[in-house]
Amino acid sequence: MAIITTRVPEELAKEVERIAQAEALDKSTTIKRLLIKAVEAWKMDHALKLYQEGKISIGKAAEIAGVSLWEIIDNILKRKIPLQMSREDLEEDLKAASAESW
Repeated sequence: MAIITTRVPEELAKEVERIAQAEALDKSTTIKRLLIKAVEAWKMDHALKLYQEGKISIGKAAEIAGVSLWEIIDNILKRKIPLQMSREDLEEDLKAASAESW
C-alpha cells in the first residue's frame, strides 16, 4: 500500500464526511472507494476517447479500461460512439470474447 496526501477544498472535505456518514464508513475507506471509482471512470473515458479518435482498436480500448470486450461495446453504444471497425472485425472480436467467457 502507498500513502497519498493531498489538500482539498473545505467543501470537498465536508462532502467526503457526508458520504462517509451516509455509508457508515470511515473517511479513509470512503476516500479509497471514491478514488477507485474515479480512476475506473477516467480509464473508461480515456479508452473511449482514444477509440473514437481511431488511435486504438476496440480490444485495446477494453484492455486500457480494464473491462471485457462486452463491457466496452456496451459503453460505446451507450455513448453513441460510431464503431471504428468493419462488421467482420466486430464478428471476429465477438467470437473471441465468447470463447474467452467459457
